[in-house]
Amino acid sequence: MTITASRTWADLCAHRQEMEKTHLRDLFAGDPERAGSLSLSFDDILYDFSKQRLTRETLGRLVKLAGEAFLPEWIERMFAGDRINVSEGRSVLHVALRRFSAPFPNGQFDVMADVLATRKRMAEFAELLRAGKCHGHHGMAIRDVVNIGIGGSDLGPKMMNQALRAFAHPTLRVHYVSNLDGAQLAPLLQTLDPRTTLFIVVSKTFTTQETMVNAETARNWLKSNLGDEVNLANHFAAVSSRPERAAAFGVSRDRVFPIWDWVGGRYSLWSAVGLALMIAIGPHAFDEMLRGAERMDEHFRTAPFAQNLPVIMGLIGIWNTNFLGATTNAVLPYNESLKYLPSFLQQLEMESNGKSVSIAGDPVDCATCPIVWGELGNNGQHAFFQLLHQGGRIVPCDFIASVRSDYPLPGHQEALLSNCFAQSSALAFGKTESEVRESMEKESVAPEEVADLLPHRVFAGNQPSSTLLLKTLAPGTLGSLVALYEHKVFVQGAVWGINSFDQWGVELGKAVASRILPAFDDPALASAFDGSTQALLAYCRK
Repeated sequence: MTITASRTWADLCAHRQEMEKTHLRDLFAGDPERAGSLSLSFDDILYDFSKQRLTRETLGRLVKLAGEAFLPEWIERMFAGDRINVSEGRSVLHVALRRFSAPFPNGQFDVMADVLATRKRMAEFAELLRAGKCHGHHGMAIRDVVNIGIGGSDLGPKMMNQALRAFAHPTLRVHYVSNLDGAQLAPLLQTLDPRTTLFIVVSKTFTTQETMVNAETARNWLKSNLGDEVNLANHFAAVSSRPERAAAFGVSRDRVFPIWDWVGGRYSLWSAVGLALMIAIGPHAFDEMLRGAERMDEHFRTAPFAQNLPVIMGLIGIWNTNFLGATTNAVLPYNESLKYLPSFLQQLEMESNGKSVSIAGDPVDCATCPIVWGELGNNGQHAFFQLLHQGGRIVPCDFIASVRSDYPLPGHQEALLSNCFAQSSALAFGKTESEVRESMEKESVAPEEVADLLPHRVFAGNQPSSTLLLKTLAPGTLGSLVALYEHKVFVQGAVWGINSFDQWGVELGKAVASRILPAFDDPALASAFDGSTQALLAYCRK
């Protein structure tokens, strides 16, 4: 039986109809304690979901739905190392990457020896670089590190590197390159000294097209600038499950760090994929980030569902998507250092749960992952917030901010937070016709002008949002935050009955691109493609 055929799903449908005309203004007016009862805390994170269009009764029914979807069993199966990624026959053990003790997940299948040994090697290499003891051409200390990857091999480390830039090494610079477009790599190379640059090539298979094209360009750049005497092994490291391919490329084997098949790319930030991040912020801060994620793992595994942050966040998303009809979710960080968080969450959520087939291979009979999008909130206020306020669409929002700035300037943080709180409040409560009229009359607006302007100044409100308020952008807090979103995705995948850990749509695009590439040079090969693709190739050749 699918979850949509369950009694609780039907009860939630009826409950939604009962609440259809209930406004957030009414919910707050009828419950003075709402903000306190509809919020949860974990370490230095406050999760306020009181501006969501739901009640405690709604949450109770959603928690019951999670039970009917066998969420407790799915959680235990993941932590036990079961092969819950059934389409690829793999365990899902990214949680092992942030543990500090063995054995895990069990004595018969213990991955921790490899995890801890790799983490130790990473820390030793990072400390050498940070101390200026890792040398490039003619013994010159490495001063720039360039991470070459794409997708999970880029987004996670880059996002966290930006988020924790206040902890970064003062002189050792870390850069990230992912795009095949030369407009990303070429300008960066112009700023680098080839004698003091190290490239980290991150690719599980060491065949990823975008990554390998950029890596080959980097290798050619080193050769053309440093000549035949260059020792490429001094300028490359790699993260891969195929060390022999990295060695064939020119990477010294003692600088190849492993990644395992039980780690999905979008969940790999915590592994050797995060080597560039560890170099930037140091092993101690990296460990603190891991410990924050580990604490969230234990909370997710042990806390009752009614007090479980990932479970409640995931179930609220189910409510918004499947019962309120929302098709998108906006992520709105009010902190410049979190500017890559929306992009990271786009991959985490949409690559995981953008599925229409169940784990059993049957069509899913309900909506799954919403479209995740977003931007820095303060900038978005002067761009797309107009649509949020008056566009007539339901767009749930995640407001994310830190109480303390990582780069404090007098008067800035209070002004920033006031904007964050004002927007979530305005979206929730809007402005009624009577309030607008009263406001304009106080401004002595002429009666005929009031009548003309009134429709334009009314705000419907009732837009659902949650606010994640962090004490500060500390490594541990951010580790917990990312793990929170990871587990939220898992919760939703379990309820929808889909596999959150494969990505066959991504693989399709890679396969087609590899077939098209030779057709640029050989027009005869173009005949194998559709008419549009043939025309586009012909235009490019012309």
